[in-house]
Amino acid sequence: MRHLLRKFSNTNKNSSLIRAAVVAVLGFRVSLSLPNKAESLSLPWRVPLFSMGPSMPDVGSDPYPLHFSRVAPEPAADANSKASTDGSNHCSRCFTRDTIADAAAKVSPAVVNLSVPHGIYGLTMGKSIGSGTIIDPDGTILTCAHVVVDFQGMRASSKGKVEVTLQDGRTFEGTVLNADLHSDIAIVKIKTKSPLPIAKLGSSNKLRPGDWVVAMGCPLSLQNTVTAGIVSCVDRKSSDLGLGGMRREYLQSDCAINMGNSGGPLVNMDGEVVGVNNMKVLSADGLSFSVPIDSVSKIIEHFQKKGRVVRPWLGLKMIDLNEMIISQLKERDPSFPNVDRGVLVPMVTPGSPGDRAGFRPGDVVTEFNGKPVGSIKEIIESMDDKVGKPLKVAVKRANNVVATLSVIPEEANPDM
Repeated sequence: MRHLLRKFSNTNKNSSLIRAAVVAVLGFRVSLSLPNKAESLSLPWRVPLFSMGPSMPDVGSDPYPLHFSRVAPEPAADANSKASTDGSNHCSRCFTRDTIADAAAKVSPAVVNLSVPHGIYGLTMGKSIGSGTIIDPDGTILTCAHVVVDFQGMRASSKGKVEVTLQDGRTFEGTVLNADLHSDIAIVKIKTKSPLPIAKLGSSNKLRPGDWVVAMGCPLSLQNTVTAGIVSCVDRKSSDLGLGGMRREYLQSDCAINMGNSGGPLVNMDGEVVGVNNMKVLSADGLSFSVPIDSVSKIIEHFQKKGRVVRPWLGLKMIDLNEMIISQLKERDPSFPNVDRGVLVPMVTPGSPGDRAGFRPGDVVTEFNGKPVGSIKEIIESMDDKVGKPLKVAVKRANNVVATLSVIPEEANPDM
């Protein structure tokens, strides 16, 4: 997938170049090296799936920075004895030999194999392979954008006809309805005379590190392949992975996924889709990534309303604050505002909506659009697709100076 990885940078000044390979969960491979901090590297286009490696550093050399993520909340006192409250019947003690098989069986009929031939002047030169999930009986299929479209200048163009093979062996010709580069999500439609089996979409927000999940798809065109593992991280940030461009979050699991798994579902033990598989680390075992289904659902809503994803842009670099970071900043500078939570703005892009609204480097956003905020994710959710509409923002500055700003978001440049 082109421009999925724009730049890798190594923040350890003393570390040597670490070799890396970038590969699609399709069949395209590109070799490159991770540059030192003083260097930059632009990535060639066709890199839908990425890998860090091929060789890992010796213990103690630690060339990778440490990244933090949301941890699992403390389980309720009766978590081991009561069923979940989200409508499901399973509980932590109800995990049996059939639990994984039952979850896979609920989704399996809706998992399809996607194949997109590549050619020139009528000659077939190869094909892209991937997976998808039927989410509507009329033949609407959810998959990864890099499986079914090419991106030239960051704009999507169909790779051609999409060959769709259902679990029962039936084949259809599909059409790409929508595709979004930044999220790597696409919708394919097939025409059918009878209703098709569908998979139920769950909620990725309910996942915790350690929860069991199942990855399904057609790796190497091997139909109906199921692998199982656990959720390793529920909010792995794109910056943690060295991915450039707009901020994104992924589910990290240790399920085995391979070339052809792209676009396939990540499923919880209730048999609900909680993610769309799209990346893995080739040089390590058990490092796979999926787009959270809650994010995917919002993207689908954008597709249905406007045919594309509308993303507001403020021109602000933002950092989530927690107690430890706030304490450290107060030690370094006693004038840092007294806050319990919020979002720090360390940089403002000149000429941006944030700059025109009066944001300053060092501002701490405490309220956005009338609601208290403590994370970038909350700000993004509050903005939704509000482009061109003024939003009130409360910030705290040095020495506890309080300011109320009005910012008018612009639509993000689709070519960014």
